Amino acid sequence: MAAQSSLSLPSPPSRLPLGDGAVLLRGFADAAALLPLVQEVAAAAPFRHLVTPGGHTMSVAMTNCGQLGWVSDRRGYRYAPQDPETGRPWPPMPAAFRALAESAAAAGGFPDFAPDACLVNRYQPGARLTLHQDRDEGDLGAPIVSVSIGLPAVFLWGGLRRADRPRRLRLESGDVVVWGGPSRLVFHGVDKLPDGDHPLTAGYRFNLTFRRAA
Repeated sequence: MAAQSSLSLPSPPSRLPLGDGAVLLRGFADAAALLPLVQEVAAAAPFRHLVTPGGHTMSVAMTNCGQLGWVSDRRGYRYAPQDPETGRPWPPMPAAFRALAESAAAAGGFPDFAPDACLVNRYQPGARLTLHQDRDEGDLGAPIVSVSIGLPAVFLWGGLRRADRPRRLRLESGDVVVWGGPSRLVFHGVDKLPDGDHPLTAGYRFNLTFRRAA
């Protein structure tokens, strides 16, 4: 009988169903391969802290890539084809970003996802994202694909009402959350990021959120 190899194959990503049309894919993304692409996007369209229509400055810094980018100011929330700070189009979505979004969406049960916008968020300790719905997109039939890079964070997964008590899910670097269908308008957010030091991103967490905006 042949001797068994001492080498073990990496285990496949695990799946955690979150609801009808929603799943957490643990370890689905190669975060180390994505980070240089995040840096390229930020070099072309630097991170900034947007202002909400109510005049509040968001603690999360953000930028965009793709055909459309999400922006916010005193005039409201919306998607725009140009970066308002430069007047130039947003950087193109890297091919690796698009491939990841499409494969994650397919793994979540949405095989025809074609993202045209990628929101890139940068969290530093103390930053948070309050419970909200993603409803500024023109196509609410398409899912959301959210990718974590760097420091772990607590993802708040609520219900279809703001008052629904959210589940608290720890997201590690490389985890991907996909939600659509009946879960498309679930309230969600990110708890305040604690201090930390990640070997890939030092004291930061990055998040890629892919959407079909048009």
